[in-house]
Amino acid sequence: MITFDREDMRFTYRIAGVALHEGRVLLHRAGHEDFWSLPGGRCEMREPSGDALRREMREELGVDVTVDRLLWVVENFFHYAERQCHELGLYYLMSFPAAAGLHERGETFIGQEGEMELIFRWHDLATINDLRIYPSFLCDRLMAIPASVEHITHFDEGSGGDALLGFGA
Repeated sequence: MITFDREDMRFTYRIAGVALHEGRVLLHRAGHEDFWSLPGGRCEMREPSGDALRREMREELGVDVTVDRLLWVVENFFHYAERQCHELGLYYLMSFPAAAGLHERGETFIGQEGEMELIFRWHDLATINDLRIYPSFLCDRLMAIPASVEHITHFDEGSGGDALLGFGA
């Protein structure tokens, strides 16, 4: 996975997927965390980003996703565990095949990231602002999916969350 540490700083290259279904978005979190994020993970060296997203969804949910199109290229800056974090993220629109049955698993279901259980939940977009989501720009941007790729530079200073932003595993 592409992560570099130097003193009190960390850089990560992360891929995330936006899955929408009937006015809801799929988010996930580790059981010990109190915030949500989009599913995804860190890219491996020499791994195309779309392949990384497909690999992460196979690992976490046992499902082959369709990577539809790139939505956002994000330079995300935040602090966590006394570290300054710099994350380069590619956020894709993705979809699940009907045969995968993700919509029938219920509103909340469990996935795996190695030894760690992940809680997946379909959240209503109408109440997305009531949630603690990182990166926080997602609260607004999930309500207005762009027609073309957007570049975002975002600061979540003092966020406290990173396990699902690409650093937890």
